Amino acid sequence: MERAIVITAGLLASGEAKTAHGLIRESERFTIVGIVDHEQAGKDAGEVLDRKKRNIPVFKDIESAMSVQPTICVVGVATPGGIFPDNMIALIKAAINNKLSIVNGLHEYLSERADISALADKNGVKLIDVRKPKKRENLHFWTGKILQLKTPIVAVIGTDCALGKRTTTRLVMKACKNSDINAQMIYTGQTGWLQGGKYGFIFDSTLNDFVSGELENAILTCDNETRPDVILLEGQSGLRNPTGPCGSELLISGNAKSVILVHSPKRVYYDHMPQWGKIHSIESEIELVKLLGSNVIAIALNTESCSIDEAFEFQRSYEQKTKLPVLLPLEEGCDKIVPFIQKLVAKKALL
Repeated sequence: MERAIVITAGLLASGEAKTAHGLIRESERFTIVGIVDHEQAGKDAGEVLDRKKRNIPVFKDIESAMSVQPTICVVGVATPGGIFPDNMIALIKAAINNKLSIVNGLHEYLSERADISALADKNGVKLIDVRKPKKRENLHFWTGKILQLKTPIVAVIGTDCALGKRTTTRLVMKACKNSDINAQMIYTGQTGWLQGGKYGFIFDSTLNDFVSGELENAILTCDNETRPDVILLEGQSGLRNPTGPCGSELLISGNAKSVILVHSPKRVYYDHMPQWGKIHSIESEIELVKLLGSNVIAIALNTESCSIDEAFEFQRSYEQKTKLPVLLPLEEGCDKIVPFIQKLVAKKALL
C-alpha cells in the first residue's frame, strides 16, 4: 500500500475531519504515516482522536511531514457543501510541489482548477477526485432483482449526520468476522472507499435517478462475488435531517429489513444547528423505520460529550426504554450484536 499523509488544516479535533478520523482508525487502501494539522502538531493522531496511541504523528506542515516519506496526500476533511477550507489550498500546492499525488473526497474537484491541474502536470503527479460522478453509461438503474435476494441485509442508519455510521458498520463487520460470520460492507461515502471498500458507491455524488440502482448493483455484485452470510449497508445523513434526508433508499431500494440505528443522546439539534430543528426522539425514529417496512434490531450510541459513566448509563437507559440491545461501538466494540446477526443468518439457511 502507498504511504499517505492526511491533511486536516487545523480541523483534526473537529467533526469536519471525519474522513481523517476513519483513516486514522484503519485503511486497507493506504498506509497512513502522518497527519498535517498545525493546531495539533507534535501529538499522536490517535490520542487526538480518542486518546488511543496509534503511532501516527501530527506535523505542522507538508515540509516536516515529508520526513515519513509519503507518496500520497489525502484531503481528510468533509466540510459543509464539500468546499475547501481557505487554508487548505496552500497545503495542497505544497504537497504537489513535493511530488505527492492528491486524493480528494470533497465536492470541489481539484482536477477542474486550472492552477492546481497545471501544477500537478508540472510535477508529474495525479489528482484523484473521488467524488467525481460516474459517466451515464457506467450508472445502473434499479431492476428489482434485489427483491429475490435471500442474503439478510442490515442497514446502519442514523438519527443525524456525523454520528459514526461508517465506523459502526466496520466494527459490526469485524465482530461478525471474529465469530466466523462472512459479513460484507457496502460503502456509500468517500471515506468508505478511502478505507479500502471494494463494494459500494458514493451516494451524494450520484444522480438521484440512479442512487437506487447503484445501491442495488453494489449489493448484488457483492453477493455474487463473496457469497456473504450478511451484507451491511453504510448509511448517510439521517432519515429526517433536512439538509439531506437519507436512509429510506437503503430500506426500500436496498431491501434492508433490519436496521442498526445510530444515535447521540446528548445531541439536540440536527448538525448542532438550532435553526435546522430538533432531532426526533429515538422512539419515533424506530417507529418510522417500522412504517418503512423494516425493524430496528439494535441501537448504537455515539457518546460525544459523555463521560464513561454517562455512556454506560445511557446504554442502560436506552435498553430499558426500547427493549433493544444497545451498542457502545467505541467503548465496547459490537460483539453484542453477533447473536442477533446469527439469527438472521439462520433464517436464511431455512429459506
